[in-house]
Amino acid sequence: MAIAKAERLMNLALCLMNTRRPLSKKELRESIEAYREAWQQGSEDAFNRMFERDKDDLRELGLVIDVDESALDGEIGYLARRDRNRLPEIALDAEEAAALTVAARVWQQAKMSGAASGALQKLRAAGVPFTEDTEPDTLQPRIPAREAAFEPLLVAARDRRPVVFEYRKAGAAAAEQRSVEPWALECWRGHWYLAGWDRDRGAARVFRLSRITGKVRSRAGSFTGVVPEHVDVRAVVASFAGEGATATATVRLRRGAGFPLRTKALNTRQVDDGWDELEIPYGNGLGADLAEFGPDLVVLGPEELRADVVDRLLAVAGLKNLDEAGAHA
Repeated sequence: MAIAKAERLMNLALCLMNTRRPLSKKELRESIEAYREAWQQGSEDAFNRMFERDKDDLRELGLVIDVDESALDGEIGYLARRDRNRLPEIALDAEEAAALTVAARVWQQAKMSGAASGALQKLRAAGVPFTEDTEPDTLQPRIPAREAAFEPLLVAARDRRPVVFEYRKAGAAAAEQRSVEPWALECWRGHWYLAGWDRDRGAARVFRLSRITGKVRSRAGSFTGVVPEHVDVRAVVASFAGEGATATATVRLRRGAGFPLRTKALNTRQVDDGWDELEIPYGNGLGADLAEFGPDLVVLGPEELRADVVDRLLAVAGLKNLDEAGAHA
């Protein structure tokens, strides 16, 4: 069946590229044996479905098919002009070709492996010299993309389509719906992140894909926010993780706890036998990280960070405010 379809697609492409005028579906049916058999053994609908699928497959492979609705006395005609389907000369040096080869290997564990391999095949057909790495013990890079949200978000970012998904913030007790205009995806320290415009908050935000729950649903309409020319997802994530921050926060940490915080501390001072006081970099999103340490950590300042951590802990406990927490004590 695969061979038959490949032959049918090849015949259709040859017909469309080797004609000087648009051809109707009837003319193509009479010219291609597989179409003629489908029409004779099935019906007009069976032929039409086969033709539409083949036309879409050829377009996905890169063939530009023009549609002419006026050239055949009211019948739609199809034509693949050679001047529109002739690739310009592709000139890549050895380093650029090697970089593309490595990039294709990186995607072998992702759902884009087929597209990456197909792109390399097209470049090889255009005469780009690729050198295959035949060393069995050579280390090859891999970027796993196992999150179910990866592919729909990548497609949405490519097509500039808004999306809606359920997102559980770090330290949050439950997920909440987010309406986002996706800009770019990037892998940072083993995790995939999405950068985009959060419509509900009216600001740019970064989302870790592993915290997206349920399905990513596309929405109609265009983007409302301005898409920046360059989105440095890693820099934004690093900022939200407190890296590269110019501000500092002061926390009190229980002795023997919070080792990840201790490695980032700018200064550490022993308060007593049970607690240490740490000065740490303060960036957006630090409150989510600090809330994970629970009763082993107390935020001394700044006040907005302290309030953020308190709100997160109350949310986990299912309480609205400190007064309610005191009533349950």
